[in-house]
Amino acid sequence: MSIDVETARRVAKLARIQVDDGDLPALAGELSNILGFMEQLNEVNVDGVEPMTSVTPMRLKRRKDVVTDGNMQDLVLKNAPDAREGFFAVPKVVE
Repeated sequence: MSIDVETARRVAKLARIQVDDGDLPALAGELSNILGFMEQLNEVNVDGVEPMTSVTPMRLKRRKDVVTDGNMQDLVLKNAPDAREGFFAVPKVVE
């Protein structure tokens, strides 16, 4: 699949990146190379290959799901720009 300059311009606009007109042909070439590599990957036979989330078989560390009070209200509110009566004070945003 080949990407033309106009498609590269549209992709840049959708990605909200500013690309000079002189750099658009190079961007179109890079995007075409990426799509070509993806087409190569689609040709690989992956029948019987289990999906994986990591290259190493790791299990996430688990902790007990218990409810705790925390008892850190003073420490949490210490960094607040404005705290009143044990809560964060924020400006009113809805009239």
